[in-house]
Amino acid sequence: MRSHYCGSLGESHIDQTVTICGWVDRRRDHGGVIFLDMRDREGIVQVVFDPDTKEHFERADNVRGEYVLKITGRIRARSEATVNPAMPTGAIELLGKDLEILNTAETPPFQLDSHTSVGEDVRLKYRYMDLRRPEMQRNLIARSHITHSVRAFLEAEGFLDIETPVLTRATPEGARDYLVPSRTHPGEFFALPQSPQLFKQLLMVSGFDRYYQIARCFRDEDLRADRQPEFTQIDIETSFLDEAQIMDIAERMVRSVLQAHCGVELGDFPRMSWHEAMERYGSDKPDLRVDLELVSIDDLMQQVDFKVFRGPADDPSGRVAALKVPGGAAISRKAIDDYTKFVGIYGARGLAWIKVNDLAAGLDGLQSPIIKFMGEEVVQALMTRLAVANGDIVFFGADKRAVVNEALGALRLRIANDLGLVTTGWAPLWVVDFPMFEETSAGGLTPLHHPFTAPACDVDTLKAHPAEALSRAYDMVLNGSEVGGGSIRISDRVMQQTVFDILGIDDAEAEEKFGFLLAALRYGAPPHGGIAFGLDRLVMLMVGGQSIREVIAFPKTQSAQCVMTDAPSGVAEQQLKDLAIRLRQSQASETN
Repeated sequence: MRSHYCGSLGESHIDQTVTICGWVDRRRDHGGVIFLDMRDREGIVQVVFDPDTKEHFERADNVRGEYVLKITGRIRARSEATVNPAMPTGAIELLGKDLEILNTAETPPFQLDSHTSVGEDVRLKYRYMDLRRPEMQRNLIARSHITHSVRAFLEAEGFLDIETPVLTRATPEGARDYLVPSRTHPGEFFALPQSPQLFKQLLMVSGFDRYYQIARCFRDEDLRADRQPEFTQIDIETSFLDEAQIMDIAERMVRSVLQAHCGVELGDFPRMSWHEAMERYGSDKPDLRVDLELVSIDDLMQQVDFKVFRGPADDPSGRVAALKVPGGAAISRKAIDDYTKFVGIYGARGLAWIKVNDLAAGLDGLQSPIIKFMGEEVVQALMTRLAVANGDIVFFGADKRAVVNEALGALRLRIANDLGLVTTGWAPLWVVDFPMFEETSAGGLTPLHHPFTAPACDVDTLKAHPAEALSRAYDMVLNGSEVGGGSIRISDRVMQQTVFDILGIDDAEAEEKFGFLLAALRYGAPPHGGIAFGLDRLVMLMVGGQSIREVIAFPKTQSAQCVMTDAPSGVAEQQLKDLAIRLRQSQASETN
């Protein structure tokens, strides 16, 4: 139907007769000459109709925005005065000779060039309209090309694309499963996979050696932050490779993709232990583009009577940390109040601060409501340790270690964005040496990653000191976003059972939930490990997006709804009957 895409036309096509198809982006009438900006996925080109072609001129006069047209005409150069250098096709225009209206369009629910003035719920309800925007077209085209590059890289490295089941059984992997009732097995349920974790391990037992999959994953979790109930992973698993070798493959893949699509040379990735990342940045995915760090001051605060600081300083599970912001003394009291409310989101009960106005003046040169509780000697030691200068501000966190790390880690990024302290460019990082377990609120242990991650110690050491054990896990961080995470897996049945024991999973429960995996480990499981990348997040970073919803064709809302299709929705009574399901009446219905 078409000979060329709108956005593919250029000066090389001058004097050629071409046919384009697309949507009317804009219509303008200038002194008896009609201009149509025609749009398709490749871009926009200007079409001119003059009265010489009477029939088609009149037809052009009747078209409106978003009409679907087929136009044939001759490419000509624009006059020097009308060249538009901001437009890829701005040096040429199409002199229209034939116009066919393929379809009309009602007035759109929002103008594509003013989408920011409407709520995201409206854009998601009419997502097929939102996707017509050039930015969204570019994002999804980029996603397609990036995915192709990932596949090409992995295929060249000897990886096999193998699909794993979407209907499987429920397994504990950190979030709630989406359940699918079975018609043929009444009262029983499949689960949608949170990841292909167990199946890719079984593929290693099967001898396929190098597996990958662009896999759909599903997690029924609260959608705080930037998450979706269904998302896409670049899933990778290998046999007979150690951590360093797996990380090398992953690193080369990411470097290759960013070089190809962004012209970015990442270079080598630095490595940082989990403990160091938490101590210095309060986060296991630190953004190294921000040159602000947390400094522990527990030893100094153990010398003061100020209970707000002294209590956490003396508590083995507590922490007192300081965050110096160069030039931050100019921050207003209102902004400090806003930051105090902000850290409250993370459980912090307040935000102490000291402004450094004149360091040479001693305590008189410092401004803060807490100085009087600390003493001159401690304050001077604090200023020395932090290497403060005139015009700086220091923020403090004092609480349980996890609260301080999360609150000050988030504040660090918030202040950096507010004050323009985020450097440009890319900051890759490997975070390694994760703890094997973390403590639950009930005092038990839960895996920091998942229960199939191999520890960095033997069975006896793990049994004796589980809380101190490190894992053979590794996360790739890019500009403060975790884009990939993986580990060496447990390939020994005894070690796997030991981990289950530590987690309080008895033999019966282990057999019920993971019997197929434990059975497979009896039959010659190779040492294996892998990594999974969040494709949505990786693409978002590469296109400069602010949310993964910008790179997903049909995302859900923050409440896990599709407002376009009105899903989830009720189903017919007969469908429920076929599935042997009866819905509980709501309390309101029961009382009526």
